[in-house]
Amino acid sequence: MHITNTSSVSFVLLGFSDFPWIQTHLFLLFLSMYLVTLVGNMVLLFCIAYNHHLHSPMYFFLGNLSLADIGFTSSTIPSLLSSLIVNRRFLSFPNCITQMFFFITFGNLENNLLAIMAYDRYVAICSPLHYATQLRSHWCVVLVIISWVGACSHSLLHTLMAVNLSFSGVKQVDHFFCEISRVLSISSSDTSTNYTLILTEGAASVGVPFVCIILSYALILRALLQLHTVDGRQKAFSTCSSHLITVCIFYGTIVSVYFCPYASTSRVVERAATIGYTLLTPMLNPIIYGLRNNAMKAGFKRMIKWKTKSKRA
Repeated sequence: MHITNTSSVSFVLLGFSDFPWIQTHLFLLFLSMYLVTLVGNMVLLFCIAYNHHLHSPMYFFLGNLSLADIGFTSSTIPSLLSSLIVNRRFLSFPNCITQMFFFITFGNLENNLLAIMAYDRYVAICSPLHYATQLRSHWCVVLVIISWVGACSHSLLHTLMAVNLSFSGVKQVDHFFCEISRVLSISSSDTSTNYTLILTEGAASVGVPFVCIILSYALILRALLQLHTVDGRQKAFSTCSSHLITVCIFYGTIVSVYFCPYASTSRVVERAATIGYTLLTPMLNPIIYGLRNNAMKAGFKRMIKWKTKSKRA
């Protein structure tokens, strides 16, 4: 086992250095998106917390998804903004490993929560009369705790494996953050065990929740086909449409990065797609759930009225 001398190692994040003439524009674009992400998800959290009408399993899971979104985007975007505006691309070894840990943690947590929310939608549509019994408050808390513990354990495993690799001097990371496969590629150690772990445990940690989502929606689709009224189908579809949109955006951008052939050859396409699931999806989630959900809009109005009354008092 080799422990890297962290004081002698630093990483240079290449990021969007290929386009120095538009870095100011990229900074303004990503800063705007990041601020919208933070404000939108915080508003969503406060809205759920201050409205007892929203204290149900669906919104409990949504609140945790907002927390995951804030952590997920905050693990990478601040360093990207710093590199764009002040050309600060260096990261120390501890900072790189820390960024890697939080990125993997919150990314895996979002994956787990999307699977839980798919199960929530399945119960709401396929077993509405048993919704309260199948998703009791203590069971919802247990599911979320399992998601958090699983995500942290998964991330800790991979980051500890990365810490034991050998690095020396100044290394260039061909990305705008310390993405694990890019960091492994610049190590002078044998990384076959790391890649094997990514292809087995890593694939399972992503694949199992994704399969659960597919199965949930397959059962939902079967239930929709059994409905004989158009109004019933529309109501059922509206119940899960927001979650389905989020799933499509999140997994669509991930697939375009890690599974499409052009992702390995075009840095521009890869960076753009990575921005899709690290920044675009967290930014759109509050908008999707807020604008498409009548209960959320009503809760937001009640929160505004409550704030206005408290200020007058």
